[in-house]
Amino acid sequence: MTDTSALTVGDVVAEREYHFTRDSLVRYAGASGDFNSIHYRDDVAAAVGLPGVLAHGMLTMGVAVQPVVDWAGDPARVTDYQVRFTRPVVVDPADGATITVVAKVGAIEEGRARIDLTVSFDGSTVLGKAQAKVRTA
Repeated sequence: MTDTSALTVGDVVAEREYHFTRDSLVRYAGASGDFNSIHYRDDVAAAVGLPGVLAHGMLTMGVAVQPVVDWAGDPARVTDYQVRFTRPVVVDPADGATITVVAKVGAIEEGRARIDLTVSFDGSTVLGKAQAKVRTA
């Protein structure tokens, strides 16, 4: 973890891109037990009105906080994490999908920092009000 005494509101503490493929979704389904067919079958996704196979929301949420965990240096420093799902991540069968995560200091309080995450896919934000609280002391 970097020197938290030097943090200021607006500092970017981490940036990362993650690429999902259909294989990623199958692996996540196996690990999580979420085998909802909208995550691997185009015909089922289309039948329920979706634009295509979607990445699992919890997969997106999980990878989005990882740069903060890496920056913090210890997962136990992340004391709170919340998001709102605002848009799905459609995973193309050939090209996959890449999400971008930018983590900025949103507020500094005694002993902790609020890290605001901007998580986007295809030019749009996919997680709203994504925030992690990190113990700094």
